[in-house]
Amino acid sequence: MQSLRTAISLLIFLIVTLIMIPWQESAVRFGLKRRKTFPHNFNKFLCWLFDIRVHVIGVPVQDRGVLMVSNHSSWIDPVAISAAARVSFVAKSEVKTWPLFSTLARLAETVFVERAHRSKVGEVRDELRERLRAGDAVVLFPEGTSSDGNRVLPFKSALMGAAEVEVGVDSGNVRHVPVQPVSVAYVAVHGIPMGRENRPLFAWYGDMDLAPHLWEAFTTGPVDVVIEFHPPMTVDSAGGRKALAIQAEAIVRRGVIRALAGQHEEAPPPHEDAPQTGDLAGAVA
Repeated sequence: MQSLRTAISLLIFLIVTLIMIPWQESAVRFGLKRRKTFPHNFNKFLCWLFDIRVHVIGVPVQDRGVLMVSNHSSWIDPVAISAAARVSFVAKSEVKTWPLFSTLARLAETVFVERAHRSKVGEVRDELRERLRAGDAVVLFPEGTSSDGNRVLPFKSALMGAAEVEVGVDSGNVRHVPVQPVSVAYVAVHGIPMGRENRPLFAWYGDMDLAPHLWEAFTTGPVDVVIEFHPPMTVDSAGGRKALAIQAEAIVRRGVIRALAGQHEEAPPPHEDAPQTGDLAGAVA
């Protein structure tokens, strides 16, 4: 029965997507306001369709340009984050070669980056700065790759140079774009807490083939995702771009550990000392 339900859901997804692509295409082409709200509403629909239960902690910055930095373990991450806030993403250039998904990424105004070419990274950083100045919320996955969902990988600081963009002046001091750490954790399946051995059912990493992994995840059952939007910071408050990457990584790791340990319903203090090193073994054992 679960396989039949999954097949029906995928058919509905294809039909709705093919109908809505021209609608969003026109919005992007003519710069209409709905181009920012449609991906948010569409991904909320996808979460309902595929039983992705998103639990949101904290408040996403939505009233001005913001660089969100998040851990990354699954193809579900962009769907869940976009369902929780109006955002665009930075994605690897390989996504442009994926059938259908490349179109959806382009229509969500994704910024593509060729990580293997340092000169291209600089061009993307400049594009990010323009998007942030224009008031966009852009999500960056600074780990540079996806993990198995049981740990947070070190954050790379290269693209976080976009955080140095100046967005105004307050009392004679330059004001930089806010950077908001975001923690994403997969905590339960069918409402039952998920152990570390089951998390790879939803995490997509290494050389996994996408299509079989999608089918397995959808037929496994409803999954609960905790997304925590932490208080924003700036490159000034952190003490520089590299320090910002280190602090954001620590904050995100703390949020993931809390969620995997089942403590995500407890309100965290507004300013906390996050651990600087170590993986999540203790939290997910």
